[in-house]
Amino acid sequence: MTLPPDHAQRFALNDEVHARPPEALTTPTRASYIATVSHWDDREAEWQGVCDLARRFGATAPFPGSNHYSGQLGPFRLVWERHGEFSRYTFIAPLGEGDDPFAEPAITLAPANWVATRPGQIIVAAHVAVVRADGLPDAETMSAKLFNGNALVGGPVSDRAAVALTDFRIHADGFGRFLVQDRHLTPLQAGRLVQRLLEIETYRMMALLALPVARELTPFLGARERELAEVTDALVNADETDEPVLLERLTRLEAEIESREAANLFRFGAAVAYHDLVQRRISELREERIQGLQTLREFMDRRLVPAMNTCRAVAERQQSLSGRVARVTQLLSTRVDITRERQNRAVLESMNRRAKLQLQLQSTVEGLSVAAVTYYVVGLIGYGAKGAASAGVPVSPEIAMGVSIPIVATLVWLGLRGFRKRVAHGEA
Repeated sequence: MTLPPDHAQRFALNDEVHARPPEALTTPTRASYIATVSHWDDREAEWQGVCDLARRFGATAPFPGSNHYSGQLGPFRLVWERHGEFSRYTFIAPLGEGDDPFAEPAITLAPANWVATRPGQIIVAAHVAVVRADGLPDAETMSAKLFNGNALVGGPVSDRAAVALTDFRIHADGFGRFLVQDRHLTPLQAGRLVQRLLEIETYRMMALLALPVARELTPFLGARERELAEVTDALVNADETDEPVLLERLTRLEAEIESREAANLFRFGAAVAYHDLVQRRISELREERIQGLQTLREFMDRRLVPAMNTCRAVAERQQSLSGRVARVTQLLSTRVDITRERQNRAVLESMNRRAKLQLQLQSTVEGLSVAAVTYYVVGLIGYGAKGAASAGVPVSPEIAMGVSIPIVATLVWLGLRGFRKRVAHGEA
């Protein structure tokens, strides 16, 4: 059967759900895990580093552009995963018999110089030990022996197929610790359980990256809220001379808040997404209570949820402040625009009055000009008539001057009128 052509992303999208399968873990086993926060530009260096390590042990290297790798490298297995903000490296090896399952971590089997030169900064580092549940001491004894006496968190998980315990502390070697007591897990179940525990710890820490941002932002928002209140109070009794100054303060205030909001928007949004993943992974554990121990959900509800509520409250406070500043700025801008329109209208009215006065003056001047020109022209006519009378021409100079006055005045007026029309037409 011939089908229509495939979408360019069909196979890539289909394979995405299979990109990071859990590792099958056979009890007893040990794993060391590090998650590094790195820039997206470091992905090439990360991939190249995994390729170099795989070739050093004679193993198949990851494909170019891949974000996941799982391979047996000599005595340990390496799992590398690249995510949006962080990368994960998991070192897995069999666990020998002994009293302390954390005495020889799996990461010690990897070349130390290779581990030390991984790009980015560590956000999570943890050792995991998966041991058989037979003959294990009680939680209090395990806390004293394996967790430096710290209070343990955990309980039965995976429908009581295992018990997961941790103290959520960073120990002297810089790693946290997770202990999984295997009652009747299959290898794939053990792999999924370890993966979920490590994802809970990673997403918890990634979500908490927003908490320092929220704490730093709180005094900034308080100061800007006070400044907004001052400007709003001043706006009530402000006159036309104060409004431009207040508008400039509001514009600067709005720019500062928008700049902070743009810088923190992603971090607060990511915190919400990571917290949702933590809650989802805890639900997938299907954990039960042990008398005297906090479950993982109880621990997160008491420690993580308040931090996330703080971040959410600060983000909402920031958004609310931005909206209030925008509304006050719009209100003041409207007042300034109205004031400017009123001033412009007054200027136009003043210009109209000046134009009318100028026209009146011009008419007066034109009238005087007609009279003056007529006076001089009639005078010239009078001189001409007197000269003619002296030559014997029968003409009266007085009559000639009197008769010429209306004629000359009319001609002068018509001439000035025509000249004014030509000037006006030329300006148009």
